[in-house]
Amino acid sequence: MIVATSSFYENFKMAFDTLRSNKLRSFLTIIGVVIGVITVMLISSLISGIKVAVEKQVESFGTTSIFLYKMDIGIRTSSPTREERMRKPLTMEDAAAISNLRSINAAVPYLNITNNFFGQKINVTGKNGKTSSSVQLQGTLPDAEKAPGEVLVDGRWFSTAENDTKTNVCVVGDSVRDAYFPNSSPIGETIEIGGSEFRIIGLLQKREQLFGGGGGNNDQSNVIYMPMGAALKLKPNADDLFILAIAKDGQLEKAKDEVQDVLRIRRQVKYGEKNNFSMETAASIIDQFAAITNGVFIAMVVISSVGLMIGGIGVMNIMLVSVTERTREIGIRKAIGARQNDILLQFLIEAATLTGFGGVVGLLIGWLLTLLVRLFLPSYVPLWAPIAGFVASVGIGLAFGLFPAWKAARLDPIESLRYE
Repeated sequence: MIVATSSFYENFKMAFDTLRSNKLRSFLTIIGVVIGVITVMLISSLISGIKVAVEKQVESFGTTSIFLYKMDIGIRTSSPTREERMRKPLTMEDAAAISNLRSINAAVPYLNITNNFFGQKINVTGKNGKTSSSVQLQGTLPDAEKAPGEVLVDGRWFSTAENDTKTNVCVVGDSVRDAYFPNSSPIGETIEIGGSEFRIIGLLQKREQLFGGGGGNNDQSNVIYMPMGAALKLKPNADDLFILAIAKDGQLEKAKDEVQDVLRIRRQVKYGEKNNFSMETAASIIDQFAAITNGVFIAMVVISSVGLMIGGIGVMNIMLVSVTERTREIGIRKAIGARQNDILLQFLIEAATLTGFGGVVGLLIGWLLTLLVRLFLPSYVPLWAPIAGFVASVGIGLAFGLFPAWKAARLDPIESLRYE
């Protein structure tokens, strides 16, 4: 028995039966919606995952840390400019001057000697025969033990005496231990760096990785720290100095002003000229990344909108075809008392059901793909992403199904019954 005024449930069931009877046509119609929702899921999970990973990694260096380098620090979208490359490097004397400031707990210099004088990578060779050129090699001072994030799990840092006498000792990261001493403690063992033998005296806690790990250049645990004097023996003319200044609690802003003032004076920056060095904090680097991710988010909205619009146009076409094919059915329903609103509601529910189903399929595929991506990159799906994807898919169905539904509702019942 046909009921003129159907309940919402009956309309939904009727809509689902109609879509099920035209499986191929329905599937082809929702492809655009599926692609749009998958795009939302994938890009939002990547942005959110990388954002959280960047924040954790930057903050692991300490929220009171000030990063200082001759070239711009942070999230780079282009190569260093000629002006940056021509800047004179920071010096050990700069670090000493900064460490004497009242607002500073310590100023730790790091000298990168990963490449030799000729630009070639310095090899690290273990007793197990393994050789690698991807280990980050850093010369530093005993104050490095004050740096946040560098936590010893075994052994000790080198002493002032060992630094002054240029003793060949080193502290290694967890990935170095895994590569060269996988089944034993590295403390007391020796490792060859650039042809010179170094004794391992300390092992650092494993750091969380932004992009994987496993000993590559992006692995923050794939590092070896050695006394500054020992580093200069391996690379006598090294000057690629980075300084990590650690502010006293509650004095970060004051410390930034004092550090900037002392470096401008030491580097002879004239009044009104911009700094010829870079100074950033964890918060400022995170803000840089947020600005980039905001742009990526806008691109995501545009890309996903294209997919959803394509799906919407497909829905409109299929619904117009459906109205034509079911003209006689519409006439019969109107003849037995169905109102225009009943017909309008039926076709709107059909359109929303079609795109809503596409949204669910897109969410499932997108979720599976994010699990796959998680094997290689940090990612997690924020709560708003599936909700936004599903709401957008249903909204597209309602928006693009409105005209076909309106057309169906306005059909003349007499003319409809005559339609063959």
